[in-house]
Amino acid sequence: QVQLVESGGGLVQAGDSLSLSCAASGLTFSSYVMGWFRRAPGKEREFVAAINWSGATTVYSDSVKGRFTISRDNAKNTVYLQMNSLKPEDTAVYYCAGDLDPETNEYNYWGQGTQVTVSS
Repeated sequence: QVQLVESGGGLVQAGDSLSLSCAASGLTFSSYVMGWFRRAPGKEREFVAAINWSGATTVYSDSVKGRFTISRDNAKNTVYLQMNSLKPEDTAVYYCAGDLDPETNEYNYWGQGTQVTVSS
């Protein structure tokens, strides 16, 4: 059974930093593209960042580029999202996703989410 478990969310002030982690189990972690998404209140789910199996290739949304960094440790089956210079508009539930299907461009596995709240 595949499990993705996010941690590290919390309440911070604008300009602060926060680091999210996503621990994966039940899948060959090192083979899969991993991603982070977020859903703000009243809005649709939004892509944040993705990283290929080796960590050599990363992709970011324009809204977080230059402030957020995605990384992974295949030995620990964990993907990270370092968030710097946080803004109130970054407030959302952040979800980890794994195993991107190249035909559908959809992820097969999702975590339960972790809340990030940025106060102004």
